[in-house]
Amino acid sequence: MTPRPPDRIDGTLLRLIGVLGLGGVISYFDATIVNVSIHTLKAQFSVPLSSISWVATGYLLALAVAVPLAGWSVARFGARRMWLVGLASFLVGSSLAALSWDAGSLIAFRVLQGLGAGLIEPIMLTMLATAAGPSRTARVMGLMTIPMTLGPVLGPIIGGLILQNLSWQWIFLVNVPVGLLAIVLALVAIPPDTPSAGQAPPLDALGVALLCPAFAAVVYALSQAGTAGFGVPQVIVALVAGSVLLAGYVVHALRAEHPLIDLKLFGGKDFSSSVVTMFLLGGMLFALLFLLPLFYQQVRGHGAFVAGLLVMPLGLGLFGTPIAGKIADRFGPRLLVPMGATLIGLGALLYTGADAATSQVLLTAALLVVGFGMSLVGPPTMGSVYRTVPAESVGTATGAVFILNQIGASLGIAVVAMIVQHGLAAGTAPATALGTAFWWTVLGAAAVLVAGLFLPGRPQPPTSDAESTLKSVGEPA
Repeated sequence: MTPRPPDRIDGTLLRLIGVLGLGGVISYFDATIVNVSIHTLKAQFSVPLSSISWVATGYLLALAVAVPLAGWSVARFGARRMWLVGLASFLVGSSLAALSWDAGSLIAFRVLQGLGAGLIEPIMLTMLATAAGPSRTARVMGLMTIPMTLGPVLGPIIGGLILQNLSWQWIFLVNVPVGLLAIVLALVAIPPDTPSAGQAPPLDALGVALLCPAFAAVVYALSQAGTAGFGVPQVIVALVAGSVLLAGYVVHALRAEHPLIDLKLFGGKDFSSSVVTMFLLGGMLFALLFLLPLFYQQVRGHGAFVAGLLVMPLGLGLFGTPIAGKIADRFGPRLLVPMGATLIGLGALLYTGADAATSQVLLTAALLVVGFGMSLVGPPTMGSVYRTVPAESVGTATGAVFILNQIGASLGIAVVAMIVQHGLAAGTAPATALGTAFWWTVLGAAAVLVAGLFLPGRPQPPTSDAESTLKSVGEPA
């Protein structure tokens, strides 16, 4: 029988993408469905925007805390087991969020959701990267975004329908049936794996204690600066504490044998450019998902359901990711990422001056352009990460990328919430305050364009048959 080509996307890999994608989609779905309900939750709990924004920011920060634990826990307990633990934690957090009695309890339960999602996403990508091998990684990441893109597409619509017809609690309860189905399919389709407990590196507890509070302090400072300004004591103290903790982590990481984020990986230009790009992409995407529902509700006067429909084109544009992944496997990300960044910047630029009179046709077209631009940035960049690190560093690299991507997302939300809140507090019209915040995405796109020029070019053909020895997760040895 003719051997199967090493770069073919086979049935086993497709099944793995489907099963893992169903679990991964709920975290993205949850982000967009919550963002479209920010206006409702703000009114429900009678708190300012800077406070209720922590429903989104706290989730993302908790996710960033859990991500570095994913690689260690897989080596210690096994990928399948930790995948199921992540799903279960997410579902418990979703159920408890529906029982929240005030904004503080809701934020706390969202943190539990984020801890579960922090295990789901990196374990998912690590399993897929191992199963795909370097020659298929970008294509697999592109295919993976098909189910995951359903989150940004369906989240705003279903969120709007729920808020229009049901109580806000169903924003969180809707996750439960999808998560339960993902658990059942994972139990059936992903066979148990054998953890390498004796080979698991020790957990960098000091790194966790330094890095995670550092970013939490910075995000807190930005959220408070939106209403109080940068000169108040709590903002100054938080910024100083965050800076000191971050500097302490750098000193620690350069000396530690198994740091939380291995700074030595950043010695390579290709990897550093990839991480910077994913950091900025997270900031731009989640800033937009936070701003757009507010724009359509506060500036255009639409209800939650219509606002969800009008945000949908952003998700539809992301369906270009499989094409981008296929092109990147042949020509490299340096060709696509600057092109995608240009499209993101041009599309977001329209929203910086948009108001109630701006043509909806133009606004919809701009979101499609932004979504398609992001599809040209994400999968090619992730593919370049796995090409630029040794096989034994894939887990560490995945953790680093996801930590910084989610930190970028949480900072993106905090910054735009600060800009909007500051503008509204100063008496600025909502259209002007939101338009100023949309410049964050334009500037981020310009930075991605520059970073994309330093990404790898055309991939080199494999020099050995080592790739063919990589077996899909679940494929018999």
